[in-house]
Amino acid sequence: MLSITSVLKTIIALGAVQGLIAGALLFWNKRHKKANKILAFMLWFFSLACINLRLYQESILYHSTLGGFIDAFVPRELIMPLGPLLYFYIRASLEPDFRLKPYRKHFYTVLLDVLPHIVTIIYVVGIVLGLVNKAIPLGYYRDVYFMYVDIPRWLSLTIYLWLSARYLAKFPAQVSSNDGVETENTITLRWLRQFVRVFLALQVIWLIYLIPYVIPRFSNRLLQQLDWYPIYVPLAVLIYWLGVKALLVTYNVPVAIRKTATPAVALPADTVEQTVPVLKKAMEEERLYLDPLLNLTVLSQHTGIAPKTISAVLNQHLHTSFNEFVNQYRITEFKKRVLEADLQHLTITGIAFDCGFNSQATFQRAFKQATGMSPTEYRKAALEKPL
Repeated sequence: MLSITSVLKTIIALGAVQGLIAGALLFWNKRHKKANKILAFMLWFFSLACINLRLYQESILYHSTLGGFIDAFVPRELIMPLGPLLYFYIRASLEPDFRLKPYRKHFYTVLLDVLPHIVTIIYVVGIVLGLVNKAIPLGYYRDVYFMYVDIPRWLSLTIYLWLSARYLAKFPAQVSSNDGVETENTITLRWLRQFVRVFLALQVIWLIYLIPYVIPRFSNRLLQQLDWYPIYVPLAVLIYWLGVKALLVTYNVPVAIRKTATPAVALPADTVEQTVPVLKKAMEEERLYLDPLLNLTVLSQHTGIAPKTISAVLNQHLHTSFNEFVNQYRITEFKKRVLEADLQHLTITGIAFDCGFNSQATFQRAFKQATGMSPTEYRKAALEKPL
């Protein structure tokens, strides 16, 4: 009969395997490449930490020369990059033109994870070269270091969680289109908010464990009684959830999901003939699209046409959703404004907001879907075009 300890060890080992497999599937997935590659590295780092714990629990690192070599020279807990990876995964999921390269400095803190291994290498090289002739209790100092380095690790992940929450707060809570269709933004934002909340829960658990752990008189007792199970079992569950959920979101996001399956009712021809000119007048002459707060209700109040009628006309006869209908006018306006000489001092985002957009991510995505290029690429190509 399996003991509780055996079950917990199995959960952690399976979590490591799950992270390796899910990370590989995300890394080589052709959809949402940038975001998924960032998440893949997060899963791999989590898996590496679980593998490291299992190696210690089975004393594999102490019973062979190879194990001793790995313990001394190979970093196996890369925790400091997790905060930046989490934050930039969220940004890459919402910003089509996101580039990680300009933010490399955020990952310099990985030095805290690898510092003991660097010191060990220097120490061994010093012995080989005869520069060090005095024995140093390096193992003891490494153990103490790894105990207290968890403090900046926890702080780093917490800070980036806060940055992530603040970033997501810029987006409206309800971003589904007004015609009953769940948009890509809706699916993505709901997933990312769940993502942040789950990590926040893990941070709370880690903090509860960390406080007694860093107090010398409690740390040994804590490890003897609980080992690392209060942290690594939730971590293994997190790996399961991340792997499965991220793959589901990856395959579901490109497809708009109908909230209701009620069949469309054909509108009378005269209703369509009366509605379409009114909608176009509201956009082309009255330029309602410049209002960032424009929604189906506002347009209905302005035109006197029922919201259901507007949605039905847009869907059945113009073959577009409300958001797409409005955004096409905003994109056209942006194309005109972005090349005006007196607006060259403005940022692309500033011009987009003046054209009625209220979200940078929504603007970037809508523009790329409509034109096949990013706003930056469009502006550059237009400016370079010969007169």
